[in-house]
This record gives sequence, C-alpha cells and structure tokens, in this order.
Amino acid sequence: MKSTVAPGIALVFGLCLLIPIISAEPPEAAPKPLQRGFVYLSDVAPDIEASVRYASNQNFLGEPVDGYLAKKIVLTSQAAEALREVQEHLLKEGFSLKVFDAYRPQRAVNHFVRWGRDLNAQDTKAKYYPDVAKAELFNRGYIARQSGHSRGSTLDLTLIKLEPKKQEVDMGTPFDFFDRRSWPYSDEVTAEQHANRMRLRTAMKEHGFRPYDREWWHFTLINEPFPETYFDFPIK
Repeated sequence: MKSTVAPGIALVFGLCLLIPIISAEPPEAAPKPLQRGFVYLSDVAPDIEASVRYASNQNFLGEPVDGYLAKKIVLTSQAAEALREVQEHLLKEGFSLKVFDAYRPQRAVNHFVRWGRDLNAQDTKAKYYPDVAKAELFNRGYIARQSGHSRGSTLDLTLIKLEPKKQEVDMGTPFDFFDRRSWPYSDEVTAEQHANRMRLRTAMKEHGFRPYDREWWHFTLINEPFPETYFDFPIK
C-alpha cells in the first residue's frame, strides 16, 4: 500500500527522532544581591583575613548567632574602602588585618540580649567574662540592645604579623573578652601588648575610624553613611 505521508513531513519527523530529549530543569536562582550600599569585604580587600566567630560555636554565646548564615564579612562600601587603605598601610610595616565581625543584623543583637538576660546560661563564663557577673554585662557596656555594628560601618579586628611566621599579635586579651584588661589603655597588659594595640589604633584612626574605649578591637567609620539606620538583613 502506498504511503500517504508527505515526504516533507516524513523528513521533519525523522530529524526530530535524532534530536536528544533535553529535560526542562528550572534555572538556578541568581544569588540575592546585598542591601544597597553594602559589600563583601573579600570583594574589596581579598588579602584581609576573616574569622567569623558568630557563625560558629566559638563565641561568648557558645552557639551560632541569629542572622549569620555564612562566614562572610559584610560592610558598607565606604567602610570597606577605608579598611582596604588601612591594610595597605599595615602591609608596608609587615602586618596584616584579621576581621572577626563587621555588619551585624539586628536579629543577632536581639540574640545577644536574650542570652544576656538568661542568667542560667553561663557555660562560656570562664573563657569570656571570668571576672564580671553576667548580670553586669549590660551596665558595663559589653552588651547593648542596639549596636553600631547594625549600621554596617563598625567592625572588630586584630593584627597579624607576617614575618618570620604569620600569626596574630599578642594584644593582651582575646577578642570578646569582657574585662577591664580589654580596654585599650589598660595598665594590666605588658608594654609590648600595649604597643600592639596602639599600632592597630593608630592605623585605624589615620584612615577615618573611631576607636571604642572599652574594647581594643572595636572601631567605627567616623563618616559612616547610615548613622541612624539599624539593618536586619542576614549575612549569607
């Protein structure tokens, strides 16, 4: 019996059989951009090290903090650029920077407050506040209901000496050690520890940062772009 299928249609049908079937996978979602005016520090100054303690258990709460979904440092673009200048300054002297924290979502601050009010949760006392009663942490300025970190231009950091072996310098106390010994001008540290603090403090001040009088590691950009705004977007 003679075929009734037109030759052109048969050719198209045959070619279709040769075309592999491609599954219709949905396209991957593009990464959500940061809040306008903010950047990842690694995109501006990739040679600055980061140790994001609040995204881990290695902090005074003893658990990951709300809002820290990734071990990344986020800052306003102005603060990041100023910090890049600090890094360039210190590299010439044989030092580098390590940042512990920068932008901090308001939800993280709220987490700090809940922890501070729970006087039964004191598993980290020996390491972070051995000589201060937990009930005094608010009054002494170590925990606040609002933090400059949430404005995006405040950060916590230390120095790394590059030679002869790359390592953190001795500042006299660790980061987030709640005690008078952490005050920048404490007389309970050695001359060398004091000099290390002053090296960091001087470099930061020369590039537009203001120090905090109770934590040697804490600085805020003087001309911060959002002086009245407390952000709450998560770090991810």
